[in-house]
Amino acid sequence: MPQSAGHLLVRQLEAHGVPRVYSVPGESFLDVLDGLHDSPIHTVVARQEGGAGFMALAEARLTGMPGVAMVTRGPGAANAMIAVHTAWQDATPLILFVGLIPTADRDRDSFQEFSLTGWFSTTAKRVFVLDDADRTAEMVAEAMHLATSGRPGPVVVGLPEDVLIRTTAATPVPPREVGSATPSVAEMGEVAARMSAAARPLIVVGGEDWNEQSGRALMDWAAAARVPIAADWRAYDVVPHDGPTWAGWLGYGRADTLARRLDEADLLVFVGSGRSDVMSDGFTRGVGAQTVLVLPDPEATMHAGRIDQHLLTPASTFVASLPAADAARGTRGTGWMDELAADQERFATPRPDGGDAVDLAGVDLGMAFEVLERRLPADRVLTYGAGNATIWGHRYLSHHGARSLVGPRNGAMGMAVPAAVAASLVYPERQVVAVCGDGDFFMNAQELAVPFAHGGAPLVLVIDNGIHGTIVQHQRAHYPGRPSGTQMTNPDFAAWMRSFGGYGEYVEHTGDFEEALERALASGPPALLHLRTDPDILAPSADNGYAAQRGAGAAR
Repeated sequence: MPQSAGHLLVRQLEAHGVPRVYSVPGESFLDVLDGLHDSPIHTVVARQEGGAGFMALAEARLTGMPGVAMVTRGPGAANAMIAVHTAWQDATPLILFVGLIPTADRDRDSFQEFSLTGWFSTTAKRVFVLDDADRTAEMVAEAMHLATSGRPGPVVVGLPEDVLIRTTAATPVPPREVGSATPSVAEMGEVAARMSAAARPLIVVGGEDWNEQSGRALMDWAAAARVPIAADWRAYDVVPHDGPTWAGWLGYGRADTLARRLDEADLLVFVGSGRSDVMSDGFTRGVGAQTVLVLPDPEATMHAGRIDQHLLTPASTFVASLPAADAARGTRGTGWMDELAADQERFATPRPDGGDAVDLAGVDLGMAFEVLERRLPADRVLTYGAGNATIWGHRYLSHHGARSLVGPRNGAMGMAVPAAVAASLVYPERQVVAVCGDGDFFMNAQELAVPFAHGGAPLVLVIDNGIHGTIVQHQRAHYPGRPSGTQMTNPDFAAWMRSFGGYGEYVEHTGDFEEALERALASGPPALLHLRTDPDILAPSADNGYAAQRGAGAAR
């Protein structure tokens, strides 16, 4: 039967198995909202478009499917831009539907008119505008395919208000499969030969194309081949951390020992990621080594510098095609692998941030995160925003399976809370924990209203030192004694959480943290712990040491 383009759009999303869309409603796409009324797709109503975009991005990171967000024209699209930029730099599949003015009103400075292509063309893989109702299903299918093929990323689809209500006899089309290039025997033989000849090889993993099976398989293979594995920035969940090959993570807050090892390696094999700015300390680390790149992007836009062999294959396909481990091991012993694993174990063992915790004006985060590591279930999902407050979590909380971490690799603030909300909807049976600083938290704290309406019970940790810590760190290094524009006056975050009907508790002393955590985990509804911390402690204690890093920092 003929139907409106807006209803057909919803039917096409159903054909792709989309479970949820995240939206702030607008009059520009009323017909789509009407189509969702009778749809099995769950419409999650966010409180701000940036939060809706971050929720959709988190769903993509946790499931491998494109996350879907819907916003209105002009101001709504402007708010959603932050999620598009994050998805672009993080290479995460995202579909953003944007309601637009009627076609007859174009180029007349109409209410909320803007240039969709002008705004998004440099930060999206493709920008479509639906001008033909008969092409609705085709365009949605193309957007879903583009978001996941090659280098994943965001696709933006504009929906003119008048086109959505036009009737069409078109029907949903079959979803397009994403091709996966399997490496040839000769290509894998060349990889094995390079590894066999290397004395100090290092695998660096990252990206989105991982699951628990592929991560574990690579770790087991690498242990047999005696090759250590490190992870790209905020891709720490790609492989489990409980094997003998785990060497830690690169990027802000990384171990100095691992940064040195990156320079010492004579072969770098990047799987699912590339030599990026953050993981290489501004393109200064690991630039001279022989390099194998496993990335299904012929332009290698995520990689800078030397490439000796480039396999245009997804990470999971590469892992499934690995040769026998002994072919890549050669005569190499376990010394290099064991040294890196020992470095990481020392680095990930919490120490008191101040040597003696009683010297701190607030909660000792080193000790608090030791409690979290011990107390949280192994299948926890961790979400982060941006800022120095997240470094304790990155360093001390381990991962045991892929798709258990969401954090903006582009450093966008405000992602921790909406990502935790989405994660609690995607995995209601798992414990979801958001780790955020006080500045990051209030960027999108309003999204904590969403789980009370749609389900989910995340735990939010707000680390409150009353300053924008990362910027203070840089000010102390470059403009000592001249703090400017970085102070914050904060409310009682725990009381604020209780106003929603959730559990909130203020924690000021290290010794009170573990019992407060137990109460929060047992509370039932969404919970928040407001941790007051010492503004002098800007990062975890020095690399493998005990002394407090007062005024120094984790970011370069």
